[in-house]
Amino acid sequence: MTVLTFTLIMLLGAFLAGFVGSLSGLGGGIIIIPLLTVILGVDIHYAIGAALVSVIATSSGSAAAYVKEGITNMRLGIFLEIATTLGAVGGALLSTIAPTSFIAVLFGLTLIFSAINSLRKKEEHIVLESSPLAKKLHLNGTYPTHDGEVVAYGTKNVIGGFSMMGIAGMMSGLLGIGSGAFKVIAMDNIMRIPFKVSTTTSNFMMGVTAMASSVIYIQKGYIEPGICMPVVIGVLFGAMAGAKILVRTNPKKLRIFFACLIFVLAINMIYNGINGKI
Repeated sequence: MTVLTFTLIMLLGAFLAGFVGSLSGLGGGIIIIPLLTVILGVDIHYAIGAALVSVIATSSGSAAAYVKEGITNMRLGIFLEIATTLGAVGGALLSTIAPTSFIAVLFGLTLIFSAINSLRKKEEHIVLESSPLAKKLHLNGTYPTHDGEVVAYGTKNVIGGFSMMGIAGMMSGLLGIGSGAFKVIAMDNIMRIPFKVSTTTSNFMMGVTAMASSVIYIQKGYIEPGICMPVVIGVLFGAMAGAKILVRTNPKKLRIFFACLIFVLAINMIYNGINGKI
């Protein structure tokens, strides 16, 4: 494969990754890592390094649009970022010593968990009354619907959500998926925040989390400019395109679509990990 062919494949794949990551809140790594490891035969550590760069680009491209639309809960995101940053550093250190087959299988299992969780959720969680700790931290907020209405919501289980964010950060550093899967779970299922708010707030947070773990990968030499450059360009444009679509779509339909996509990618990664192809 020539350098030009490799770059063009990466640009196209990165655009799709940014588009999907922006809409789902799960980050571009869910496509970037399988693309690099399974299709292009890149070592998974370099793939994770490129995926973390794509996560930063995704967050940068979509977060501004979500904040402008008034969907993102910035105060909540900044508070939870404390836990994810600490976890990200620990996960990145663990990734540099873990076997590649283990990382591939864990990556697939994590995506399956995310897909199942997305399918189980059938209704939006709208909590009007916040918990005492959430009130002290002023974590409640409002968001506009696709019909133009403004919905007020509260927040529950702050401690549980904060703890889950530590795991989310560790998964970000270990797997390069931006930890969006666990961030959405923490905010959506544990803290009872509406899906669209949890998705957009996850995008707002992912850049900082990925930056913390990417420092470790830079020190280990796993950030390759030749791989990362087309990834950044493609993901950035894909993320901006996805951000424009999300504010006009129904989140229930998004969950079903991305759950199916994530499940297929997960099975592929597990198969290749078990057979030692990664």
